[in-house]
Order: sequence, then C-alpha cells, then structure tokens
Amino acid sequence: MATALCAGLYAVGSYLTAYIPSPWGFGQFRPAVVIPSLFAVIFGPIPSGVGAALGTLIADSVKHGYLYEGSLIAAVPGNFIGFYLFGHIVKRKFTWGRFVLASNLTLTIANLIVAALYIFMFKVLYLGQLALPFDALMFLVIGLTIWWFVTMLPFVLLVTPPLIRAIAYAFPAVVPEDVKTHSIQEELPRRTFSLALLLPGTIMLLMGIATSHTALGTFLLGSFGALTRDLIQLMFYGSGIVMLILGLSVLVIKK
Repeated sequence: MATALCAGLYAVGSYLTAYIPSPWGFGQFRPAVVIPSLFAVIFGPIPSGVGAALGTLIADSVKHGYLYEGSLIAAVPGNFIGFYLFGHIVKRKFTWGRFVLASNLTLTIANLIVAALYIFMFKVLYLGQLALPFDALMFLVIGLTIWWFVTMLPFVLLVTPPLIRAIAYAFPAVVPEDVKTHSIQEELPRRTFSLALLLPGTIMLLMGIATSHTALGTFLLGSFGALTRDLIQLMFYGSGIVMLILGLSVLVIKK
C-alpha cells in the first residue's frame, strides 16, 4: 500500500511540473521528490525506491502519451537506486544529520545516473541524436545533474521535515520510533540545514562567475549556442542566490 501510494502521489506531483524544462530543453523541474523522500523516512527503502521508479514512469508516459522509453532507460533505474539508498541510510538510525546526508548523497547519485543514462544511452545510442563532441556531452550530463540537484535540494531539506513531523503527530503508529523521537522531541539542527544550502549555493555562484569570466563561457557558447549559455548562467546565478538566501534564513529564523 505504501509503495502504491508513493507511486501515485509522485506521478501526480511530477506531472504538475513536467513541462518546466532545464536550460537544454529537456530534463524536468521536479519538486515532487519530497514525496519519495518522505516515504523513505517513514516506510523505508523498498516503498520509496519502487514507488519513485513507478511514479516517474507513469508521469513521463502520461506526458508523452505512450510508454516513454527514455524514462525506462534512465529515470526508472536512477529513481529506484537513489531513493532506495535514501531509505537505507535513514532506516539504520534516523537523525537529522543522516537525513541531510541522505538528501545530498541521493540527489547527487540519482541525478547523475539519470543524466548519464538519458544522454548516452537514450539520446545518443537509442535515438541517434546529440551529435556533439564527447566533452560537450559530458558537460551536458554534469549540467543536468546540477540542474536537478539545485532545484530539488531546497524542497527536500525545507519541505520534507515539516511533513515528517506532521505525520509523526497525526499517525504515530506508522512512524518508526527513532523518527518520532527526533521529529517530535528535538529541534531541527539549523546550522546543519543551513550549511547544506549555503555550500552548494556558493558553488553555484562561483560556477556562474566562471561562465561569465572564463573560457567556460566560450566553451558553452560554441557547444550549445548563446541562448543556452545565457540560460545556464541564469541557472547558476539564480540557484546560487536563492540557496544562499534560504541557507541564511534557516540560520537566522528560529521558528
């Protein structure tokens, strides 16, 4: 039941933002990752991993109007591995520090898997598209990974904990004991959550500066064109500023 519920909620949530793409025109904006993250904490690795895999396949297939091969090749394995890992990390012993670790590690590994499989296996090998040099393809993989990471991490860190706490209060029987202890009786470690946002935010700003003032910008212009380069710069600057503001807010605001 938990797996089916996770899959259904994730499918609906993913579809709601399925038409907001990355700067390259593919790769979705997906704040709905809070759903399998929540299920990973409450129900463990299998419901979250399988639910995320099924949910992303349903959302992608509904969007395209058929069983979408790109989702089968890339999104399904990436989501399963990522959220199974998330559930495995927090299931052994839940603390908010482990939650932050799981969030960062999961989003990095899962998004890298999805990006690599989508570009090399689906776009290049399966469809025969993207006739780009290898270095441009590698940047595309890294760029997609960064795009997903910076657009997902704030939602996972800032939205999932209140949901966990609400469920611990409302349905204590379904929540593991250590999760109830940390979510109800303890305050969130503001410094840990703040650093988890400030560090990637600083890196994104530095990447934006690099695209504006180093050879990286020239490389992007030659590989993807002026419009995509400008959108990538906007992604770096915008995500960096937003994450820095959120990180400082978490550190300053007490409630």
